[in-house]
Amino acid sequence: MSASSDQPQPTTSKAKPNPLDQLKKAAAKPAASNKEAKPSKAEGVKLASNYLRGTIAEELVNGEPNFSSDNAMLLKHHGSYEQDNRDLRAQAKAEGVPGGKYFSFMIRTAIPGGKLSSGQLLEHLDLGTELGDGTLRITTRQGLQLHGVLKGNLKQAIRRINDVQLTTLAACGDVRRNLMCSPAPYKNDPVYDKMQLLADKLAAELKPKTSAYAEIWLTDQETGEKTNVAAANGAKKAEDTEPLYGKAYLPRKFKLGVALPGDNSGEVYAQDVGFLAVCEDFDIVGYNVLVGGGMGVTPSAAKTYAAVAMPMAFIPVADDNTPAIDVAKAILKVQRDFGNRSDRKTARLKYTVRNWGLEKFKKKVEEYLGADLEEPRPIEIQDYNDTLGWHEQGDGRYFYGLFVENGRVKDNEHQQLMSALREVCTTVAPTIRLTAHQNILFCDLTEEDRELVEGTLVHHNVKLTEEISAARRWSMACPALPMCGLAVTESERMLPSIIDEMEKQLADLGLEDEVFATRMTGCPNGCARPYNSDIGLVGKTKGKYTIFLGGRRHGDRLNWIYKDLVPEAEVVSTLVPIFRQFRDTRQPGETFSDFCERVGKEGLPA
Repeated sequence: MSASSDQPQPTTSKAKPNPLDQLKKAAAKPAASNKEAKPSKAEGVKLASNYLRGTIAEELVNGEPNFSSDNAMLLKHHGSYEQDNRDLRAQAKAEGVPGGKYFSFMIRTAIPGGKLSSGQLLEHLDLGTELGDGTLRITTRQGLQLHGVLKGNLKQAIRRINDVQLTTLAACGDVRRNLMCSPAPYKNDPVYDKMQLLADKLAAELKPKTSAYAEIWLTDQETGEKTNVAAANGAKKAEDTEPLYGKAYLPRKFKLGVALPGDNSGEVYAQDVGFLAVCEDFDIVGYNVLVGGGMGVTPSAAKTYAAVAMPMAFIPVADDNTPAIDVAKAILKVQRDFGNRSDRKTARLKYTVRNWGLEKFKKKVEEYLGADLEEPRPIEIQDYNDTLGWHEQGDGRYFYGLFVENGRVKDNEHQQLMSALREVCTTVAPTIRLTAHQNILFCDLTEEDRELVEGTLVHHNVKLTEEISAARRWSMACPALPMCGLAVTESERMLPSIIDEMEKQLADLGLEDEVFATRMTGCPNGCARPYNSDIGLVGKTKGKYTIFLGGRRHGDRLNWIYKDLVPEAEVVSTLVPIFRQFRDTRQPGETFSDFCERVGKEGLPA
């Protein structure tokens, strides 16, 4: 579809089923005002929390393995989710464990643009081993996650993350989430330098101001003594203020990203707000501001849908990024004041934009901004750079993009990835960047470092990127079972075997080098962005998936339902006839995604 379209679902001459046909219906129905509808329970919890404090500090030391439901909700804003191992629920009940669950916590670190040092990565590897489940996970938003942290170790883990000058604040919750940005470390390139600087500044300017984070996690509970240098900047005040967020913060999560047409690895079309660089003469002259993207869907609620962001305006570039920051703040404030606070299922910015219409929304943003906005420039996404393999940085050094299957870092009998990363970070100490496809970049490497990095990976049985098939290289899954409470099917544990089978079938068809993105989630919430990929596999019920086709890895087009309730053992066999037809009838230069979009469901094998 055209990048300038104001509808996220493309239309062609062939009729195609639209799994999101409720979009137009929802857009035609005005949302109830916040004054007319009763606020959700979450809104009351936030308002009464005293700027996200609640009674988290008291419950941290009460000896219970979990938190009350109110504090568990507030805890997300501090970067942690309460979870339990669903594989062990029967065992927990048999052993009489209170609540019938073995509770633990996921801790997420927000890392704008995925940029961190070897020392910061080493600390996370140590935390995963010492306080977590023995693994570390690279997220689909360029952050890091620890799983399996017990409640008694929460404070220590969060404090240690802050000790290495990182934070978990606002990695989750009803605030701006981790800022995404195309991560390639090309040096002396004004385009990438300026994009990454913008991501850093947006992250800083939109960060919550509450001092509750420092009080709870970075201060000794009994003495009040600051246990972390970062706490000095968040010392307890007489009264907190949140000039951007207010006492109730946002109605729902708020995601932002920065990218450019030649490299949408910042995934701007999947964001609430995206900044797409407009370039002339190899430099940025401004940004198209995109609004209203979001992947989450609730199948039982027809009012929900996935959406790609729509171009709203063009803003000029500035050395201090003031125009972009001011517009981001204005959009955030509009959503703060007019987003749906009565129904969390329809509380994201995408619903505000479509219920109002783009023009009305833009006018309200201009009102908050105090200035008129230009029309967006006519530009479209052209590519997505996965940055894997060896690349010259432009300063005489190199970076290497390592494929990490589904972002999971661990040691097992097949490969010792955690040990390999620990050795590379200790001996070579490269700067690190994380990608939106859950991979890792080793940066600022010399010619001598290249041999050492590859040798270390091979020694630990880690496959080099060059050995990874195109199908696997462009695959991605959410964690799902056993730790996610929302999952209805497998995802991370299932996708590798699906790709194994897919590789064999594609090789038999002579399509082993074909590039397309396969993304899998264990539920419809869309954490791995399955709805704008070439092939989306979305968990629908136990052991069964919905297959989506027709999106593309560029990220600017939604896909559509090809077949529902496909058993996990039949996913690949369902796709093989489509791959065969694509091979036999594709047009010159046509990609798999464009082929599916061109012929539509009716033109594909039944």
